[in-house]
Amino acid sequence: MKIGIVKETFPGERRVAIVPQNVADLKKLGLDVVIESGAGSGASIGDNDYKKAGAEVVSKREEILKNVDIVCYVRGPGADKNNLNDLDVIKKGATIVGMMDPLANTDIIQKVAKSGLTAFALELMPRVTRAQSMDVLSSMATIAGYRAVIVAADIFSRIFPMLMTAAGTLLPAKVFIIGAGVAGLQAITVAKRLGASVEAYDVRPEVKEQVQSCGAKFIEFGLETKESSEKSGYAKAMSEDFYKKQREMMLKVIESSDIVITTAAVPGKKAPVLVTKEMVERMRPGSVVIDLAAEGGGNCEITSPGEIIDHKGVKIAGLVNAPSNIPAHASQMYSNNIKNFLKIIVKDGRLNIDAADEIVKGTLVTQNSEIINDMVKKALAKS
Repeated sequence: MKIGIVKETFPGERRVAIVPQNVADLKKLGLDVVIESGAGSGASIGDNDYKKAGAEVVSKREEILKNVDIVCYVRGPGADKNNLNDLDVIKKGATIVGMMDPLANTDIIQKVAKSGLTAFALELMPRVTRAQSMDVLSSMATIAGYRAVIVAADIFSRIFPMLMTAAGTLLPAKVFIIGAGVAGLQAITVAKRLGASVEAYDVRPEVKEQVQSCGAKFIEFGLETKESSEKSGYAKAMSEDFYKKQREMMLKVIESSDIVITTAAVPGKKAPVLVTKEMVERMRPGSVVIDLAAEGGGNCEITSPGEIIDHKGVKIAGLVNAPSNIPAHASQMYSNNIKNFLKIIVKDGRLNIDAADEIVKGTLVTQNSEIINDMVKKALAKS
């Protein structure tokens, strides 16, 4: 069997699905690895790096798509609407693996199904212990949480740590992080390393211990609920009344913070608005809001995706595709996730798709020209 890795076509995407270090692992699975020339350039990986690792480098994308059995993407059809032409070229009966945003783009997933392709959407990876090494959302959230703090430090008008100098004492920056998932916890850790005073909030009371273990103070509003997650482990949207009460109680914390980092995203749905225009206007001039949910509409009411705007002296950064801004390590982590996933579905050089396996069942979206994933079926019914 052959596995192909093509250039990402999403604007600004610099990651690559497989890095040279994992080529040998794929060959051990019985897979011949074929790479589109230049696929790794955004992550500072050259064609020669792949050749040295044992991969074949091909200049024409169509040649790869027509001849390989598995195609790996970072952003597959659905997550990237620029590569939909691939569906007309990929070999019939082939398998595609990558992030596909299937809950939000059910119309595209229908096209994938009609093309006869077997498709695995890795962002639907079940949140179980066995799947941790394949969890692309957690891997990319780790990078995004780090990136959020670095951007905040860059555009903040002051420094993070407390400094006692001959010229006087500088107080530490006050950082408030909303959402203590993987991105939030990573942001806490990085902000603490830079010397900031960090507070964090999450609707899930069970994460309090994790927040405290990272060195931050856990803020409680009395609204925390164990019903904030689906059985699958993914966040679910709460009622507008809940968010209204949350915003009211959050105002006092935000207006006294120098930096606010928001991380709340709900798969397949618009991100909840947690930071209103009024809250921003109550912050001190020179303060910063970093919105990691900008691609999903933003947690801040006045976020502009992909831009840093100044609203009455407060800078709001709507980060888009944050992991792509650290492409080398983001690609390394993503590639490891893909490698570990392929070990589940490839045995002795052949596809072995076991529908009874919870990892396969959770991520398998289309097969035999049908949408078979329960979560995607529900999203399709609501669309």
